Amino acid sequence: MVFNVSDTGDRHIKTDFPREIEKWELVWIPMSDGAKLAATIWLPKDAEQHPVPAILEYLPYRKDDFTAIRDSIRHPYFAGHGYASIRVDIRGTGNSDGYLPDEYTKQEHDDALEVFDWINAQPWSTGSIGMIGKSWGGFNGLQVAARQHPALKTIISLCSTDDRYGDDVHYRGGNVLASDMLWWASTMFAYSARPQDPEVVGDSWKENWIERLNTTPYVNEWMSHQRRDDYWKHGSVCEDYSDVKVPVLTVSGWQDGYTDAVFRIIENIPGSKGIIGPWAHEYPEVATPDPTIGFLQECLRWWDQWLKGIDTGVTEEPLLRSYIQESAPPQVNYDERPGKWVADTAWPSKQMAERKLFLQADGGLTDQADEKTAEMLIPSVQEHGYYAGVYCPFGEPGDLPSDQRLENGKAVVFTSEAFEKPTDLLGHPHLDLAFASDQPNALVTVRLNDKAPTGESTLLSWGMLNLNHLESHEHPESLVPGEIYHASVKLDSLGQTIPAGHKLEVAVSPTYWPQAWPSPKPVSLELLTGEKGCALRLPVRTPNPELDATVHFETSETAPVIDREILREETRNREVSHNTITNEWKLEDYSDEGERLLPHNGIKHGSINKNTYYITSGDPLSARVTCDWEMTVGREGWDIKILTHSEMTSDETDFHLVNTLTAYHNGEHFFSRTWNKTIPRDFQ
Repeated sequence: MVFNVSDTGDRHIKTDFPREIEKWELVWIPMSDGAKLAATIWLPKDAEQHPVPAILEYLPYRKDDFTAIRDSIRHPYFAGHGYASIRVDIRGTGNSDGYLPDEYTKQEHDDALEVFDWINAQPWSTGSIGMIGKSWGGFNGLQVAARQHPALKTIISLCSTDDRYGDDVHYRGGNVLASDMLWWASTMFAYSARPQDPEVVGDSWKENWIERLNTTPYVNEWMSHQRRDDYWKHGSVCEDYSDVKVPVLTVSGWQDGYTDAVFRIIENIPGSKGIIGPWAHEYPEVATPDPTIGFLQECLRWWDQWLKGIDTGVTEEPLLRSYIQESAPPQVNYDERPGKWVADTAWPSKQMAERKLFLQADGGLTDQADEKTAEMLIPSVQEHGYYAGVYCPFGEPGDLPSDQRLENGKAVVFTSEAFEKPTDLLGHPHLDLAFASDQPNALVTVRLNDKAPTGESTLLSWGMLNLNHLESHEHPESLVPGEIYHASVKLDSLGQTIPAGHKLEVAVSPTYWPQAWPSPKPVSLELLTGEKGCALRLPVRTPNPELDATVHFETSETAPVIDREILREETRNREVSHNTITNEWKLEDYSDEGERLLPHNGIKHGSINKNTYYITSGDPLSARVTCDWEMTVGREGWDIKILTHSEMTSDETDFHLVNTLTAYHNGEHFFSRTWNKTIPRDFQ
């Protein structure tokens, strides 16, 4: 995770604002139980004479160091346009009191409601509040909105989800998301271990630090809930969308891991609007790939409408503004994605139609089904998936999938005829399956590729399904080997033009390492072709030139970035290796996120992360993930280093977790602890 802001790009740096700004570096917000939350507030200098609405960003990522750079381009911008823009560290993070036991706890939500009460009591506040956030801050914006505090009038939720079980970094399609389950847990294991600043809180910092260092690794809890139970329903607003009674501006990008939520939110929460660009997991005014948009200006239009009562026209905007990407050869990162903006006034859209392509016994993908039913064998290749790219790209080099020709020999691939004319796809493809399994526990993964006339194969979308969850993610059941079942695999949403002359490929496999944790035994699936067999359903969009032409965004602009000194540059390396003697495969993903010094407060901070994914051909029980972090934070006379190592393995019946944390203060060993946990497999 990178919290830097690039100096490159075409964004305009705005320094002249309608309201003169002041920054309150440290404000303590008291909670009813005696705890205090640390806040930084940017607001107009005359706000007490002319009160303003408030905008809250509520995160666990440390406002005084880790997010200080990105906060500097956004919060002053809002303040300069007549808002109090407030950045609060969640209880247990940064300089706020306490420790953080898990994601999205009831305590986190309760504290947010008390923050609203505190804001309402301030002389500079009009009593109207909005929330904004990306990722964690987008999640908790939706969750807090569901608590229906009367002061919260609207939220802007970016790169987030309404479904903590079905559409986050823990489980996908009912499968353990092996690429991210341990990685994200190890990230928060290291992040949450960082202490308060003694210059801010005084001598109590060390006692609080020990409490934070002893926090149980989150992965122990996450892996204890392998099905959709009450643990995951908490904080999932999809359980009852009617709980969210304020309009939501929901935003994502096609490279992001959370794009699908945009479609569900605009369909189910009245007054909401959606924007989907070509971007990774980042704010659209600074995201890659281009084109960026003037997202902060879009935010101002949204805030002015719902917090100031000014008619800015946002209620008349199309329900969804999305970017249809042109075809591009496979690359592991793109600087730009050519394409076009389109508009839809409803979702599902009136512009949409479905095209069905049937899987054929000869490997074809055609409009007509086979006249006779045939069986296609789909074997397990454990190393299938190493060239998938990362699950949720942040825009770093190497994030995206490689040429899928590297993968296609490890799956069974069905290929369409060349498209006769350009075709726009928008929404979710589905693969309907008729299948049998030779094992009681199994999964299936599906890739959809754009095959160019020159042979390159670009991954467009993918999906996976735990086949023990056919009837329910809450109540999984064993498969009966050899019995015929029917399933539908929902692939990730896409916005893509398929050019004339290009073909589509559908690749099917019972493995996808390291995205899906392998089934306990090698699985062979049999797919049935024919009229009642397997078929791909494509979401085809007919252009609406008049409406599509109405989509317009201003050029990206931000406030200036604060001064920072680069002590160590960022580097990234992502390498797949294969030992031909042992048949072990390994993906090593190394990201040195650099080190920076912030002159305004003297704090320096940095991080290094290495994640390694191992598997041996033919042996699903050889799957192993290790995640290592080095976190540093400090200033002259106060240096903190956190080292963590996390590991996840399995046998036929259990998962095994090991997490070790070591902390250093001013170069001397301060703390070490190891957590060991064995958790039974629950239809995984």
